[in-house]
Amino acid sequence: MTCRFPPGACRSWRSSWWLRGWAGDISHEGLRTLLREEGVTFQRIKTWKASKDPDYAVKKARIEHLYAIADRAVIPEPGEPEVIFCVDEFGPLNLQPHPGRRWAAISGKNAEPGRAPRPRRRATYTRTAGVRHLFAACELGEDKLFGHIKPRKTRARFLEFCRYLRSLYPPSVRIAIVCDNFSPHLTTRKDRRAGQWAAASNAEIACTPTNSSWLNRVEAQFTALRYFALDGTDHATHQEQASMIRRYIIWRNNHAYDERLRRIVARANVA
Repeated sequence: MTCRFPPGACRSWRSSWWLRGWAGDISHEGLRTLLREEGVTFQRIKTWKASKDPDYAVKKARIEHLYAIADRAVIPEPGEPEVIFCVDEFGPLNLQPHPGRRWAAISGKNAEPGRAPRPRRRATYTRTAGVRHLFAACELGEDKLFGHIKPRKTRARFLEFCRYLRSLYPPSVRIAIVCDNFSPHLTTRKDRRAGQWAAASNAEIACTPTNSSWLNRVEAQFTALRYFALDGTDHATHQEQASMIRRYIIWRNNHAYDERLRRIVARANVA
């Protein structure tokens, strides 16, 4: 059995499988049962882009250590973070019909008498209301989701969201923020605000390696957000869309152990 990317990279294989010289005969159903028992699922994505980051091993090991702290698999040493956030931007959020299924009134000959016809999806060739971006964070220890909707995803907006996350815990509690290497998250020669804020706020910003955003656990939360809050919707204003997202976050934090939610997140999560 072979795959198209290095083994051990993630828990869910995102590739095509081939039977080659299996020890003994095994049917397709037997293979499916075996993979399901081991938690391996078939995915639509059939290619894997390997990271060329020269510090890939170091960055990956650091993030996995932070996850071990959040999962209470290891005890943090003095000076290490006690609270771990996974942060990323979701978007752009457009005002357009989103594909998917949703609850709708029965139409046709079985419709209720007097009920208005089911609205058809509108065409959105011209979108004049702009876009929005959701800054989201998942606190791994308590399994809580936080989110702020911003008009842009700049370094200033990112630091605003980081300051909000910092305010959730006393200054003496060291926190870590896991994010990808999107330029507003980085400390560069021209702009050192991110690193200066982290040093002054008893925080650590741990970036994933290049082309390895799958290491960020908040990515799986976006799959659930899209499934529960956005699929099948057609919001007329950004206020309506933002309200739906906020209501989802409240519902999700109150039902973190919902079976459907956990199943969708587990399927999407590879870190």
